[in-house]
Amino acid sequence: MQAEIFGMRDPETFVRTELLLGREKMQRLRGSYVMVIGLGGVGGYVVEMLARSGVGRLTIVDPDVVQPSNLNRQLIATQDNIGESKASLWRERLRSINPELKVDAMVLFVRDELTDELLQEKEPDFVIDAIDTLSPKVHLIKSLQEHEIPFISVMGTGAMVDPTQIKIGRMDKMKNCPLGRMIRKRLRKLQVPLKFPVVYSEELPLEHAILLTEGEQNKKSTTGTIAYNPAVAGCYAAYFAIDQIVNRELPHEA
Repeated sequence: MQAEIFGMRDPETFVRTELLLGREKMQRLRGSYVMVIGLGGVGGYVVEMLARSGVGRLTIVDPDVVQPSNLNRQLIATQDNIGESKASLWRERLRSINPELKVDAMVLFVRDELTDELLQEKEPDFVIDAIDTLSPKVHLIKSLQEHEIPFISVMGTGAMVDPTQIKIGRMDKMKNCPLGRMIRKRLRKLQVPLKFPVVYSEELPLEHAILLTEGEQNKKSTTGTIAYNPAVAGCYAAYFAIDQIVNRELPHEA
């Protein structure tokens, strides 16, 4: 099977994706620019799926290095790269998947005051929020709506074991998600609209799998996790982003 896609070095890379989506939608993917903030268990699968689906440009953002505790669920983590920057590792992995992909990797903790600056500078077509800390997540959601940038926000999958209860919904209609409730409460105080898309689980968290922590920045608890739940959530978020890109009118095309 042969195909000439975008003049790529290896045109067969996306021949099966084009067979599924069609050439016009593949061209939209190739011309799209997506930002993913957070490269943990969820965000790692997001960027992997976007790269393998043919997105043309990515900005990936994460401040952390690989820790031993990441090995049970984070796609990039191996015994050989503990202590290395997640953003840098992902840049190399994504470019090895698709050398034509434009990847901007930022080793950055997106604190509240940096959120607007980052969005104004990068101007992505679509953003996937895979942040796992409360305050930065709230301010990112607020800024995305103020800048009218299409996005999806991924809620927590910790202390849960059933991937069939993960779904795409709307923040104002979401139920059973502790992280989502906290975010919703803060957004209401800030008078931020709640009719935006989220990936979340309706499974009630297992209480024994949540340990309170002290003295850690932006982290009040540690939750038990299993490999497949963040992966499923990440795939759902990647699907939503791709669907928006190929089937909807994005701001730069209006």
